[in-house]
Amino acid sequence: MNFLKAEWRKLATINYEINPSLLLPYLPVGTQLDHYQGKCYVSLVGFMFLNTKLLGFSVPFHRNFEEVNLRFYVKKKEGDLWKRGVVFIKEIVPKPALSLIANSVYKENYTTRPMKNRIDQKEEGLLIKYSWKDKTWHSISITAENIPLPMKPDTEFEFITEHYFGFTKREDKTSEYEVCHPKWEYYEVKSHDLRVDFETLYGKDFECLNHQQPVSVMLAEGSEIQVKQKGPAEIIND
Repeated sequence: MNFLKAEWRKLATINYEINPSLLLPYLPVGTQLDHYQGKCYVSLVGFMFLNTKLLGFSVPFHRNFEEVNLRFYVKKKEGDLWKRGVVFIKEIVPKPALSLIANSVYKENYTTRPMKNRIDQKEEGLLIKYSWKDKTWHSISITAENIPLPMKPDTEFEFITEHYFGFTKREDKTSEYEVCHPKWEYYEVKSHDLRVDFETLYGKDFECLNHQQPVSVMLAEGSEIQVKQKGPAEIIND
């Protein structure tokens, strides 16, 4: 079932290496951590949700908005196929109705906060900034070249963006959905500025990120996307 159609645009992604043991309590049943060149990644991602439709309908005042999420990368074996996906620690949006639906119906960990964005796209370059307030303001800011480039195979960018499933931990079950989109173009990042207190936002397990430098910073153009809801996968924890 096509649950959601939208555009995800200007995805600013800050990647960190993290101790895999910190993520094990968040790991959905039936999945395992996915690594890139032996590294376990967690990513802070800010982007624009545009032209959003739920079950084919536009909801007034809920079509265009920001989202910021903290996520990590997993894979799940189904027959001979590995499904590569993401697990969200928390997703921040500015609209209470979005959080209500996601939390009550789909058991996602959404929270509502005041948010704003700045997108300046000029010939000489591109500035992207996402800000959100939790007691104080936090922000992600990236400056980049203004020429989108095609994705290169077998790269870190491909690893980060080519996870097409979402998995949600639901006690002894795992909910699964598929996100369909083409390969994304990227922009060459020139600089970034990150003002985030990970412990305040995400808890003590992620306080370590306050003292680390990112392993990489990325900016993807994004595209139209479709989310196909598959419902609870009946995976029982042995």
